[in-house]
Amino acid sequence: MTIKNQTPPTAKITALFLLLIFSGSMASAQPTGKIDRKALVTRHNLNITDRNLNGPTQVGNGHFAFGFDITGLQTFGKDNANTMSDWGWHKFAEPNGQTPADFKGQEWDTQGHMVRYDIQNPDQPALTDWMISNPQRINLGRLGLILKKKDGSVVSINDLQNPVQKLDLWTGIATSTFEVDGKAIKVTTIGNPNQDGIAVHIEAPDLNNGQVGVFLEFPYASHGQFDNGADFNSPDKHQTQAVIKSNNAIFHRTLDDTKFDAALKWTNAAIKNTKLHRYELMPTGKSAVDIVLSFSKKPITTLQPTYAQVKAASQNHWLNFWQTGGAIDLSASKDPRWKELERRIILSQYIMAVNEAGSTPPQESGLVNNGWFGKYHFEMIWWHDAHYALWGRLPLMDRAMRVYPSNLKTSQERAKRQGYEGARWPKTVGDNEHWEWPNEINPLLIWQEPHPIFFAELAYRTNPTKETLVKWRDVVIQTADFMASYPYYNKEQDRYILGYPLQVVSENANPRTCYNPTFELSYWRTGLKLAQKWRERLKMPANPKYAEVLAKLSKLPVKDGLYESWENITDMWTKYNFEHPALTGAYGLLPGDGVDIPTMEKTFTKVGQTWRFDRTWGWDFPMLAMCAARLGHGDKAIEYLLNYKSFDLEEHGLVGGGGPFPYFPGDGGLLYAVAMMAAGWDGAPAGNAPGFPKDGQWVIKWEGLKRAL
Repeated sequence: MTIKNQTPPTAKITALFLLLIFSGSMASAQPTGKIDRKALVTRHNLNITDRNLNGPTQVGNGHFAFGFDITGLQTFGKDNANTMSDWGWHKFAEPNGQTPADFKGQEWDTQGHMVRYDIQNPDQPALTDWMISNPQRINLGRLGLILKKKDGSVVSINDLQNPVQKLDLWTGIATSTFEVDGKAIKVTTIGNPNQDGIAVHIEAPDLNNGQVGVFLEFPYASHGQFDNGADFNSPDKHQTQAVIKSNNAIFHRTLDDTKFDAALKWTNAAIKNTKLHRYELMPTGKSAVDIVLSFSKKPITTLQPTYAQVKAASQNHWLNFWQTGGAIDLSASKDPRWKELERRIILSQYIMAVNEAGSTPPQESGLVNNGWFGKYHFEMIWWHDAHYALWGRLPLMDRAMRVYPSNLKTSQERAKRQGYEGARWPKTVGDNEHWEWPNEINPLLIWQEPHPIFFAELAYRTNPTKETLVKWRDVVIQTADFMASYPYYNKEQDRYILGYPLQVVSENANPRTCYNPTFELSYWRTGLKLAQKWRERLKMPANPKYAEVLAKLSKLPVKDGLYESWENITDMWTKYNFEHPALTGAYGLLPGDGVDIPTMEKTFTKVGQTWRFDRTWGWDFPMLAMCAARLGHGDKAIEYLLNYKSFDLEEHGLVGGGGPFPYFPGDGGLLYAVAMMAAGWDGAPAGNAPGFPKDGQWVIKWEGLKRAL
């Protein structure tokens, strides 16, 4: 179906359209027809020949990811070829017996009274540093090939001849082929969807001639940030107890207070312990070796599956993944950029499912490395998980939503300490640990506060049931209670003000003086309006405080006919035109509460003309695309998703560009944006794919998507 300019709708169509908008459901324009999903997915299978890519190929299940180099394993110790999980955490010893309970933070002036925040305390540098770096995620172990030349010398990555690595997205099966001294070697790597582990099949002629082997080694935890989460040079700081029987081994791992098990199963090989924490398998058969490796936070007591069983499980898992949920097919388009956009959509779905579908929100670098010490960011949860609801995969979003009830009590305590009601959500924490990462940004951010209400609404639109209402009730009400108590009432101006102190989305304001940021003001309106709707659904009376704040909340700041990032900003378009242009998110990511559309139109144009896109990255471009779509600029939406070096998706679909690598919020943002562009949003123009260009060059075929808010 080619998109064309829409003719004015009849009154009957308009009435039906309005009914859909205000019904509160995620109903959307009708799907455009059956898609050949296998053809859609497999035309973007990976085919990699570059030995030195920064990004790894990965297999995994959302809770666990195994990244590997061009050999199909972690042979050469590349930084991003790691084994990470959502449960593998470690803490170093606390400094001098101090705990986060001893942390004093700092008191800052907050609209005329002093409030304590978890900001770094110069009198407690050791405790501050410990709270920043603990807990950290750990690299569970490294599985790689032992490769030798005929003369016995060790093979380097550049010695590999004719390397080709393929990933069949439809089955989740990767094959890596290469030659060493003319000896053809093939490695098949498969993630286990039912356990946190992998299965490996290695083939080569005369496999047992000593040129090919496999090693498994276990590291200690790393103090570093943005590293591989592993310290292989401190063997005396951790313990590995191996129990080896025939062709099976269980490794009981202890890293201080962290304990987990690893299980190894193999065929046609002999195992030996070559040094502390390192084990080697040397083939005894001439042609093939099978290896199954699993990790578990709990003691492993059951038999491990076979390679064939893991292979069948992976095939079934990915078949089900690709045949359910949403799909977008762009192949009938005339615009030559269709294939790159479709590639980004498909690969983003795969890597998000591998890295970002666990029971703990991932750090922004997913399960690739130990970015931000593995801590997850509450303001980024939206970018990690909101897209699942629009793509018909709400259960994947729900997995991570446990962090709201599990952090509710400490968030209520945080709000109470600061003199507020309800629950004030943190920015950056580690799993099952509730202290903030202390600095002058994290404790002062507020744009994460309405997120749980947004998530609750996404969940309810998919499942409008009493069960959903009860599940989200306390989180929604406590969130809204904080939001209603947080704004400062200025009697002279008869208005409510957000801040000071606060830090804005772009994290580049002076938090001591900044107030009334545009994005946060709009999101506050959306959150409180939805909270009132939730009270109605719960048969609760409307909250008068919510209503008062909504009625008197400051208007979005405008100067010279343009929105500003915050009210008291100076030199907006020359000094602060970098980092996240969040003011455009008020009408794009958000539905536009408090937004004047002509003013946003001018602002969007000004951003495009003046913003420093070389210092803009990650989810900024999907956010701009969403604003463009709502404003009717489908051409600009495509440009923001495709045409900027700072939003580059490399061969695996990992976002690079101007930020830390990789940066998964960019992939999540892209998926939310294109779903919205295809299936529409509340108040979108009638017709198919309202957010795509209407120049006749784009043919959008989709199914299984949901309408955005």
